[in-house]
Amino acid sequence: MQAVHVTTAFANGLFMSLVLIVAIGAQNAYVLRQGLRREHVGAVVLFCAASDAVLIGAGVAGMAQVLQGRPMLATVLAGLGAAFLCAYGLRALWRSRQPAALQATAQGISLSRTAVVAQAAGFTLLNPHVYLDTVLLVGSAGAQYAGMLKVWFVAGASAASVLWFTSLGFGARLLAPVFARPRAWQMLDALVGGTMLVLAAMLARRALTGA
Repeated sequence: MQAVHVTTAFANGLFMSLVLIVAIGAQNAYVLRQGLRREHVGAVVLFCAASDAVLIGAGVAGMAQVLQGRPMLATVLAGLGAAFLCAYGLRALWRSRQPAALQATAQGISLSRTAVVAQAAGFTLLNPHVYLDTVLLVGSAGAQYAGMLKVWFVAGASAASVLWFTSLGFGARLLAPVFARPRAWQMLDALVGGTMLVLAAMLARRALTGA
């Protein structure tokens, strides 16, 4: 196996995954908010990065073809994702009306690690876009490589997830002084809530129309 081929496979996986993952979405918004709260950030980052690695590996191994042949599965996932995002979006909008309850540190009422990871699982596993990005798009691209080059492609794509979620979760602490102000938290929760509802509407439309 030539080193140039290994490097190319790794780099292609890295950059393709970064292009898809670095975008405003439910999962990224949740990781950012947990980073600002400094609440079980490591567990959230680990779960999101590990989930991406597993899904990408499954896609490269052939799961992409399985999902492409089952349109009803995509419809069910879209419906579940819409319900989850709608509920969380409404909660975020409600929080934006109560500035005194919003803290940029771990002060106040905190959720358990299990509850935080469960929410991260919802944003990850109930979001059809995650499967489209990791399993179908990245997975299909990686499946074109032969032999061990598939493994290097998956390694590159997984590294992108680790780098992104680590930067997003732990880098959010640099913004803590800004979000120490209740008004900033109100704006963040309003933005997050609005984003969630828009995504929920898009997923609901897909579940109802299949488009």
